[in-house]
Amino acid sequence: MSVDISTPLHHRFISWTRPISFLMALPLAAIMMVYPNLMLDQYGNYSHGALTLIMFGICGGFVHGVGFIPKFWLWKLLFSPLISWPLMLLGYVLWYLP
Repeated sequence: MSVDISTPLHHRFISWTRPISFLMALPLAAIMMVYPNLMLDQYGNYSHGALTLIMFGICGGFVHGVGFIPKFWLWKLLFSPLISWPLMLLGYVLWYLP
C-alpha cells in the first residue's frame, strides 16, 4: 500500500501499527490457548485479574490488527493500540518472568 503525501498523519500511523498489533496478539493468544500453564505465578496460581486484562489486550490487538474500526468512540478508544499494547506487554512480562 503506497502512502500519498496528502494522506492524513493518523492514517499513516494506523498503517504501520496494525501489523505490530496483530503480531503482538498472535503469540499471546496461542500461548493462552495451547499452553496456559506458562501464565502461572510462582505459587502455581492464575492471576485472574491480570489474565482478564491480558485477554482484553489480545482482543484489542486482533481488532486493531485486522483493520476493524469501531464506530462508537468508546470502543475506538478501548480497542486502540494505546490501551491494547500495554496490556499485551503485561502478558509478555508475566509470560517471561517467573
